[in-house]
Amino acid sequence: MKKSKAVRLLARLGIYCLGLWILAFGIALSVNCNLGVSPVSSLPYVVSQISKVSLGTCTTVVYSIYILLQMVLNGRKFQPALVLQLVFSTIFGYFVDGAKALLGDFVLPTYFGQLAMLAASIVLIGFSLVLYIDVELAPMPAEGLVGCIAGKLGKPFSTVKTLFDCTSVLVGAVLCFVFFGKLVGIREGTVITALLAGRVMGMLRKYLSPVIRKVCFGE
Repeated sequence: MKKSKAVRLLARLGIYCLGLWILAFGIALSVNCNLGVSPVSSLPYVVSQISKVSLGTCTTVVYSIYILLQMVLNGRKFQPALVLQLVFSTIFGYFVDGAKALLGDFVLPTYFGQLAMLAASIVLIGFSLVLYIDVELAPMPAEGLVGCIAGKLGKPFSTVKTLFDCTSVLVGAVLCFVFFGKLVGIREGTVITALLAGRVMGMLRKYLSPVIRKVCFGE
């Protein structure tokens, strides 16, 4: 029985990390297609452009701020899940830099080629969300903060998530105009991803969740 639990825990960790790796490639594709990064990556991307520090490092820094905000909102109530969020955020930062290095400056020619890359990015993001959410280890910091705020306000997660994404994009846009005088990394692709990533996740979840539940929890 103990061995079975250990194997299932390793399976959950493996699937979680696979989800983060696929998400990193989805983000790298969204950056390379030049149509706008995903909403959750908009703020780290803008900070990266301002600071000239790698996207992976800036993602880890921004996510660390999200974790600190959760600690503030939770008061003295310590949650071990926050430590896991920090660990996985650091790993994810390396994944993002690794995916970006592997893709290099690859981009398909023409606007339709860029749209194809954006579509692939959305599918990868939706797929990755199913993997790392359904294993029920720890949410990524952005989602953890959304859940924390939703709990404090008594509002639905989906409602707060939409507001959070819009706020992230807005803050990123303001920073763009302050430092560059124009939008950088925030375009139509950002909006398209915001509208479609959740839908893609929902469609894929119907087929993937039963498999994940069986492998990870024996259901």
